[in-house]
Amino acid sequence: MRLVGADGAQIGVVSSQDALRRAQDLDLDLVEVAPLANPPVCRIMDYGKFKYERDIRQKEARKKQSKIEVKEIKFRPKIDPHDYATKKGHVERFLRTGARVKVTIMFRGREMAHTELGRRILDRLVGDLEGLATVEATPKQDGRNMVMVIAPSKKHHAAEHAAAPGTREQRPQAGAGTLEQSAPATSATEG
Repeated sequence: MRLVGADGAQIGVVSSQDALRRAQDLDLDLVEVAPLANPPVCRIMDYGKFKYERDIRQKEARKKQSKIEVKEIKFRPKIDPHDYATKKGHVERFLRTGARVKVTIMFRGREMAHTELGRRILDRLVGDLEGLATVEATPKQDGRNMVMVIAPSKKHHAAEHAAAPGTREQRPQAGAGTLEQSAPATSATEG
């Protein structure tokens, strides 16, 4: 077999007994590196240290990977405007953190006959999130549900990280936002 020393230097072609003896003399392991080569290539090394360093490198590589998170939000075809605004706010928050969002419209009973209502809600959501999100999977019917996947737009996500890299997301204080005031509904019958 062809033998490579602990320092990476080529020792040459030696018998397997001689290679094993050299490894034992150095108190190291004899590891077969290329079994299909002619002659097979073996290396003298500390295999435990090699495995440890390999695991450390893999752990570092996993840290650098970005996990793509998929959040799900569910709507109903007859959603109240305030509920729609609240859920739209959740979708915006998910998109700002870099997560993809799976938007599901759930139909019950006779609502299945009017799936265009669910399609309108999805189109309205996409229109409201213009510039913040892009449609990754167009709406499609899946049994009693209509499903669409949206992802954060690359331009907006990159601009947001460049603008404020060290700041946390600011939440509005209670009562600080503007609310639409509507007059109480009264019906007066003249008679």
